[in-house]
Order: sequence, then structure tokens, then C-alpha cells
Amino acid sequence: MSLPSAQTLWASLPVPAILIDAEDRLIDLNPSAEHFLNTSEKMLRGQPIFDRLAIDAPLEQVFARVRANHSTLYINEVDVGTGDRAPVICNLQAAPLTDTEGAILLLISPREFADRIGRGQGMKTAARSAIGMAEMLAHEIKNPLAGITGAAQLLSMNLSAEDVELADLIVEESRRIVKLLEQVEQFGNLRSPERKAVNIHDVLDRARRSALLGFASHMTVLEDYDPSLPSTLGDADQLLQVVLNLLKNAAEAAGGKPGTIRIHTFYDLSLRLRRADGGGTPLPLQIEITDDGPGIPPEIAGDIFDPFVSGRENGTGLGLALVSKIVADHQGWITADSVPGRTTFRLSLPVAPKSKEAN
Repeated sequence: MSLPSAQTLWASLPVPAILIDAEDRLIDLNPSAEHFLNTSEKMLRGQPIFDRLAIDAPLEQVFARVRANHSTLYINEVDVGTGDRAPVICNLQAAPLTDTEGAILLLISPREFADRIGRGQGMKTAARSAIGMAEMLAHEIKNPLAGITGAAQLLSMNLSAEDVELADLIVEESRRIVKLLEQVEQFGNLRSPERKAVNIHDVLDRARRSALLGFASHMTVLEDYDPSLPSTLGDADQLLQVVLNLLKNAAEAAGGKPGTIRIHTFYDLSLRLRRADGGGTPLPLQIEITDDGPGIPPEIAGDIFDPFVSGRENGTGLGLALVSKIVADHQGWITADSVPGRTTFRLSLPVAPKSKEAN
């Protein structure tokens, strides 16, 4: 059997696919995109994409990064409206075209399609239900685990060297389970942020010093700060948790070997969180944490902020989910851009109003 042509594959894609030129104008649509936009390719050819789509995400910034880094970016669970109907929750993928400078392929996966392949709301609802169940059981499980740990430690005092090793294994594994349960409790019991003016560099410095004394002691941490950044509006303790989790993720990516983490801060006034009504919230404060590890496995790249999704064998999949939850509560934005040898998490935050600065 002969292979299908590129045109046949394009027409057969089950999700809306849009080709965009270097000026963000529509080049081509597949039939699924024509149906999604309720118009024909001929009617839209040459039009700016933002004249036709209202997307609740900083898509201009996403396109700029795709072009600059020549890598694919994923955005999950954003409202996509067409002006002719209510917004639809979708997952987006933006990828550069290798043979056309500045051109981008945008794939739009509506929630109902994701549901049919088992990666949409049903999966996320199941994850949330699992967290809720774990929260209820965590306290009851932790109590007997404490007893098991204590009993194993007492027994080890009168055991042979060979049996002591087994007792130590019981203690170690019990503590690992307790740690997992504490993470689940933390995820479920996160309070609303107490938002005040926060110097983000103070938060970064606290996180860096803590990391170097512990989980990142084998790493080199480089600082590249813009000292002129104004304060952000946030909860200092929760933002510290976000940065610590991102630094830990970067350190663990090295697999115990020496590596480098770069923390970069800068100001980008053009970035704003786009809403379905066409408005947006400015998010000019940028924090990038970059590691030189192997990168995020492609099969989970679009889901890394979901609960229980992890690229490591013993990972809980709750660290980045907690990060995403805190950032969303701060009305901020977080993205991940990963290729082998370089993974960057970018955190975008609002500026504190002058009234908050004075408090």
C-alpha cells in the first residue's frame, strides 16, 4: 500500500489545524478547522488570526517563543472563542514549520475531543477525585504508619545485622509513604493567597539558599537578575513554595549528577493573560528557571501540570500540579519549554499596585 500524500494527511487530521505565517496571518486551514470556525479556508486566508479567534492565553508571546526557540509549546485548558459561539475549552499545540521561516502550525483540541481519547475532563475529574479520597485517608493512614515505623526501629535494636537491614527498609518505605501523603494533604488544603507587595528577588534568594543547602547541593545555580523589577502582588510563602518546587524539579532532572540551573528575571510589558472577551491582564514580571537536564518526555509534555503526571520513576506528580494551582491563584501564568539539554519553566506575574507598595 502506498503512503498517503501530505494533502490527504492534512485533510484527515481529526482536530482543527491552522497554518500561520510570520505575521500571524492565516495561511491554510484543514476541514476540521473550517468546521470549528464555521467558515471556509478561502474566506480566512490572509486574515490575522487574532481577528478570528479569542484565546484566553498570551498567544502572541507563545508564538514568539516558538519562533525564537524552534520548539513546540503546549497550552492546556484555555477558552477559545470564534465570535459566533460561546468559548470552548481547548488544549493548544504550537509548532514551528521547519521549511518556512516564521510559520507556525497551531493544533486546537477541543475538550470534547480530548474526552473521547481519555485525556480531557474525565481524566482530570478522576485525578481530583483521587486527591480528595487521598486527603480523607491520609490522616488515618499516617497514624498506623507512625506505629509501624516506631515498632521497626525498636525491633532493630535487638536484631542481627542482616535483619536490621530489613527493619531499616520498613522505616525508609514508611517514611516515603508519609511524605507522599503529606504532599497530597498540602495540595488539597492550600489556602487562598494573602496577596501583598512582594520583592520577587527576596523570594528567589531564599529559595536558592535553601536549595543549595539541600536537594540542589550538587548543582551550580546561576543568577541573572534585573534589579529594577518592581514588586509583584502575591503571597511570599506560596511563591517561595513555587520556586522551591521548580528548583527541585530542575535539580532532580540531573539524576544526581552535577548540573547547572539558571534563574533569570526580566520585564516584558507585552505579555498579558488574554481573556475570552478580548481583554487581558498584564503579566510583565518574568522568572525563568532553566536546567541542562535531559528534558521532559514528549509523551507527557502537554500534561506535566496535571496531578499524578511525572516523568520520574518515583515521582508523585504533585509538585508541578501544586505550582500550577498556586500560580493560577495569583492570577499568573506558567509555561514549560523543553528540548533535550534545556528545560525552561517561565513564571509570569502581575505588578503590585502602588497602593499595595505603600502598605
